[in-house]
Amino acid sequence: MEKTQTTDAAVSDVALKDIITLPVIVASLGYFVDIYDLILFSIVRIASLKSIGLQGQELLNRGVFLLNMQMAGMLLGGIIWGVLGDKKGRVKILFGSIFLYSVANTANGFVDSIGSYALWRFIAGIGLAGELGAGVTLVLENLPKNSRGYGTMIVASVGVTGAILANFIAKHFDWRIAYFIGGGLGLLLLIMRIGVFESGMYKEMEPRQVKKGDLFSLFTDRRKFFKYMKSILIGLPIWFAVGILITFSPEFAKALGVSGPVSAGEAVMFCYLGLVFGDFASGFLSQYMGSRRKIVLLFQILSCVAIALYFTLRNISPSLFYINCLAIGFAVGYWAIFITIAAEQFGTNLRATVASTVPNFIRGMVIPITFSFQVAKEMFGILQGAALVGTICLLISLYALRGLEETFHKDLNYIEE
Repeated sequence: MEKTQTTDAAVSDVALKDIITLPVIVASLGYFVDIYDLILFSIVRIASLKSIGLQGQELLNRGVFLLNMQMAGMLLGGIIWGVLGDKKGRVKILFGSIFLYSVANTANGFVDSIGSYALWRFIAGIGLAGELGAGVTLVLENLPKNSRGYGTMIVASVGVTGAILANFIAKHFDWRIAYFIGGGLGLLLLIMRIGVFESGMYKEMEPRQVKKGDLFSLFTDRRKFFKYMKSILIGLPIWFAVGILITFSPEFAKALGVSGPVSAGEAVMFCYLGLVFGDFASGFLSQYMGSRRKIVLLFQILSCVAIALYFTLRNISPSLFYINCLAIGFAVGYWAIFITIAAEQFGTNLRATVASTVPNFIRGMVIPITFSFQVAKEMFGILQGAALVGTICLLISLYALRGLEETFHKDLNYIEE
């Protein structure tokens, strides 16, 4: 009996050592800084726009515009970094993307007009787009088949806590200083990345005469196209919740009759705290059950419940409103599995392209989502309009999950024809 327990402990110890590797640590910290910079605008939106002379309805309208510029940058950046990740290697992209968004976020601290703010949010978006895809690809290709889900779980769980730091910094420092800190953290991380080695699967493929990073094949091949689009659309509820319900929580709270003022920064912090636990829970459950698809379905159902509560709980206290934001964050906390499923659907010569474009295409979907929200808001009001858009996003997401391949036990060391 004692011998069995010792053996089990040794196996657990080896498994832990297999998971907590340098690529996992660096990808986790990289995503931490990525989320800090990505979500900072949502937190300092009102303070920064007031500082450059805007007020009233312009805080919402210009806020949507700047958010869309950031997401448009991420959409473009996802394509650029993804293709380069397959053509030039995963590690090089990590260096390039973090350098670009560090410089851009530092520059955001100097803006004094909507034009310059929009330009630097766009450039920051391009830089931010390369971080997660390259990091996840590197982790998936370096970890054993049965533990790679734990690796992406750690990356996502650690990464989303960057939003909590962003809220803390924004509460204690001027919004310009908050941007400078984000840029500084990125440059510090760049130094840490020096010791990271390239993926073994990529090295094995590199000398072979195969098409690498062929983005167009994802749209010209019927099988790849539908697999690719479904991989993107299962994430719609995540960015509807974060991009609409949480980013514009002060306006929603007022419409819902919340009994006191609601801070966007606090709403973001509680949402991302929920995401930490959601990503951890969904990642752990997918490993425990040996299935990614079943857990995504479970969290999609939880998202339906949490978002419905957001619109039905009226005249509550700010504390209860924040608890609802926490619940929404937990429910949409399948981000790690979402990226993992997408990356595991495709071969080594397309994996970085998919892993970088899928999360950024779904982030880019914030543009049509916010546009639809603005149109629906004018027609039906802020609450009914958002509820309509959210319902459509949830239904599309549920439909997209159908037919996606279960990738839990899939061997990733192959070439996409």
